[in-house]
Amino acid sequence: MIVPEINHLLTLALITIVPWIELRGSIPYGISKGLDTWFVFLFTLVLNVIIIPVIYWGLQTFYQSFFIRFKVCRTLVERVRKRGTKYIDKYGIPGLIIFVGIPLPGTGAYSGTILAWLLGMEKKKAFASIAIGVSIAAVLVTLFSVGFFKSI
Repeated sequence: MIVPEINHLLTLALITIVPWIELRGSIPYGISKGLDTWFVFLFTLVLNVIIIPVIYWGLQTFYQSFFIRFKVCRTLVERVRKRGTKYIDKYGIPGLIIFVGIPLPGTGAYSGTILAWLLGMEKKKAFASIAIGVSIAAVLVTLFSVGFFKSI
C-alpha cells in the first residue's frame, strides 16, 4: 500500500470530517484521485469512527455547561427523550445501525450520534451501533465507487 501525497491525505481527512458529507464524499474522492482503495476505505472509516465520541462528548458538554440553563432547552431535550423511549425500545440498536448505514447525506456518524444523544441511548450501545452503521456505509460507498470508476 502506497501512502498518498500529503495534500490528498489532508483533503481526504477534511472531506471525511465535514458533517453530512463524511465518508460518503471522501471515499469517491479518494478513489477518483487514484489512491489505493483499501487505504481510502480504512483511513476514512477510522476517521469517521473517531468522530463519534468527540461529537457525543461535545453535545453532552455543551448541553451541560450552557443549554441546560435555559428551561426551553431542558424541556425540549426531556420531551424528545421521553417520546423517543418508545422508538428506542422498538427499533433500538438495529434501527440506529440501519439509519447510519444508509449511505445518503444526512445519515452518517454526525446525525446518528446526535440522534442517539438526543434520545438518551446508552453511550456504549450507541457508539457500537453507529460504528457498525458507519462500517456498512463505508463498504457500500466503496463498492459503488470502485464499480462506478471502473465502468467509466
